[in-house]
This record gives sequence, C-alpha cells and structure tokens, in this order.
Amino acid sequence: QVRLVESGGGLVQAGGSLRLSCAASGRYLSRYPVGWFRQAPGTEREIVAAISWSGRSTYVGDSVKGRFTISRDNAKNTVTLQMNNLRPEDTAVYYCASRIDRDVGSGYLTGENWYNYWGQGTQVTVSS
Repeated sequence: QVRLVESGGGLVQAGGSLRLSCAASGRYLSRYPVGWFRQAPGTEREIVAAISWSGRSTYVGDSVKGRFTISRDNAKNTVTLQMNNLRPEDTAVYYCASRIDRDVGSGYLTGENWYNYWGQGTQVTVSS
C-alpha cells in the first residue's frame, strides 16, 4: 500500500521559516514527480511547487517565488519544501502529492489532476 506522509508543519511568526517533508512508504518516491499544494479555508487548492522525478526540473508558484524552494533527496526517499520569509497569507493545509505507477515524463507536473496519491496534509499557520 502506498502512503505519502507530510511532516514539519506548525505555527510560526511572519518572517519565519518552516521545512516541510514528504515521505513515501510502499514505493520509491525517487521514481516519480512530486508536487506540493496548499488549501486555505474557503479557497481552492493551489499548486505551490513541483519537482521532476530526477530533481533536475522544478517549479515554484508566483506567490511564493523567491521564498520557497523544493528539493528532493532520492537516497532518503523524501521531498522537501523549504519555506522562508513566511507571510500570514501562506497559512493553509499543505499537501504533497505524487504520480505513482503511471506514465511520467521527465518534467514536473503542476495540475492536481495528474497526481494519483496524496498525503493527509500538514497545517501551516503564520501569525502576524
């Protein structure tokens, strides 16, 4: 059974940093692209960042560009979202997702419909 598990969320003051990790069990995550999404109350889920299976290609959304970085350590089977200079508007539940056991290209995926496995989410709250 494949599971994705996020960790690293929490409460931080504006300007602070958090590091989210996405770990997989049941599959080697290193073979698949991964995306980070977030959803705040009353809003639609949005892509935050994405990374190809190799790590050579990455995407970061405009609202977090210059503050968030996505990376992966395939030896540890994890994908990390480093979030710096956090703002209150970054408050949301953050989800990692992967397209596992499906055809994948060499690039990243930004559309949530491409992903077939999702984690439970981790809450990030940024106070002003």
